[in-house]
Amino acid sequence: MLKKSHLIPIKILILKSQNINWMTSKAFDVYRDFPFFFQEELDEIIQKHEKVVFQKGEAILQEGKMANEYYILEKGLARSFVNDFNGNDVTTNFFTENEIIIDVSSLFQRIPTQENIVCITDCECWKLDFDVFQELFHKIPNLREWGRAWMSQQLFLYKQRSVEMFTLSATKRYLHLLEQKSQVIQFAPLKQIASYLGITDTSLSRIRKEIVSHPKKN
Repeated sequence: MLKKSHLIPIKILILKSQNINWMTSKAFDVYRDFPFFFQEELDEIIQKHEKVVFQKGEAILQEGKMANEYYILEKGLARSFVNDFNGNDVTTNFFTENEIIIDVSSLFQRIPTQENIVCITDCECWKLDFDVFQELFHKIPNLREWGRAWMSQQLFLYKQRSVEMFTLSATKRYLHLLEQKSQVIQFAPLKQIASYLGITDTSLSRIRKEIVSHPKKN
């Protein structure tokens, strides 16, 4: 269950301004970087997305609900977390700009999610509904190939993170996070970063002090 601090009503603001130039948004590089799309396919896929805005602290997806869409994060920072058997929330992922916010199991297996996804800052996203994705998926073969490539990359990243939790020191894991997702270090609370790294708040504070005091050692 979400803690009281997270129980903010979901109010998705749909932006219909003619000034939004979705065709040039960097968020859609997640599709453009796939080399096999034809331009007309890209245009059709991108036009099906809808611009939505979430406020800081607002839930994008709540535990027990079923995901019915995925989002591409254009601006802001979000995180996913679960509540452990002691009732503590443990961060499972951070979503930074131009990444896809998704619960794959819930969306594609059509089951309730075990995670919560909440905005750490105000977030601007591009939403694609599940039914629309399914329609495009069956219509555009290259979207199926893109999906396979994206899922393979996510599986690799998940495996890499799992291995690094055992093979790298906490300091190295922190430095990797700093290098790969600097927004997290800038905007996420210490407790959320610590739980993601699998360490205590105290340990993370010590690591930060050591890095500042002895930067060359790291």
